[in-house]
Amino acid sequence: MEPRNNTEIAEFLLLGLSGEPELQPLLFGLFLSMYLITVCGNLLIILATISDSHLHTPMYFFLSNLSFADICFTSTTVPKMLVNIQTQSKVITYAGCITQMFFYIVFLVLDDFLLTVMAYDRYVAICHPLHYTVIMHPWLCVLLVLVSWVVSVLYSLLQSLMVLRLSFCTQTQVSHFFCEFNQVVHLACSDTFINDISMYLGSILLAGGPVTGILYSYCKIVSSVRRISSAQGKYKAFSTCASHLSVVFFFYSTSLGVYLSAGATHSSHSSATASVMYTVVTPMLNPFIYSLRNKDIKRALRRLAERQSVVE
Repeated sequence: MEPRNNTEIAEFLLLGLSGEPELQPLLFGLFLSMYLITVCGNLLIILATISDSHLHTPMYFFLSNLSFADICFTSTTVPKMLVNIQTQSKVITYAGCITQMFFYIVFLVLDDFLLTVMAYDRYVAICHPLHYTVIMHPWLCVLLVLVSWVVSVLYSLLQSLMVLRLSFCTQTQVSHFFCEFNQVVHLACSDTFINDISMYLGSILLAGGPVTGILYSYCKIVSSVRRISSAQGKYKAFSTCASHLSVVFFFYSTSLGVYLSAGATHSSHSSATASVMYTVVTPMLNPFIYSLRNKDIKRALRRLAERQSVVE
């Protein structure tokens, strides 16, 4: 029997993190809380950056873009999960699945590039402090973000179009809380060899390249910091990098673990749990570990709160 394209039968089933009915209210409350914290925390960072002229610097420009990307990244997956739990439905339409996959890949890759750009910014600030304002010119900052957006959208569009060529039979259950790219591809009953190759090449180029850039930047940073004579100066330099490194570790260790194991037999539950880390937990923690310990951000948030109280 010829496999039929899923555009005709038109839906997938998202099995979620657990099928236990008694756990659904707990999952709903937990993910709703994390989503609200993510949106509010990252939105505050964006508002503080825009409203305070002291934060109109490359570092905070990239941080505000990362915050926006994190809001969008989480919004591609969690709201649908919450709706499914609330309505006790696991259905997502074929068009909805492809759309979710497209935006998920866009913001995943965008996060990847923005973390790399932020590492480059820290490299220039610590290794070439006297030339920082010249090198990190506003036009260069805008160009770096624009290129990150363009590459992310083009790559996601390519992968999404390649999924459209696949045919799906009766097995449409996705062992995940969203249309995870690798799992959807391997539900197809047509040949996925080209999709697998493009996925591996994408992982190598769009993850391996940025990771190499981040490692190179931090090797140079460590070398430069070791030459600082003042212990206070060393601490200050390292403290500006610690938050970025912690987010990079969580983001890459979980996301690459999911995609590089694409061809191997692995637990769907483990894959879904790892995906929670980089799709939900890391975006939620970013405002805290990047900014809320930062005196400039705290000052900007206080000023924002004072302006709001005056208006009221």
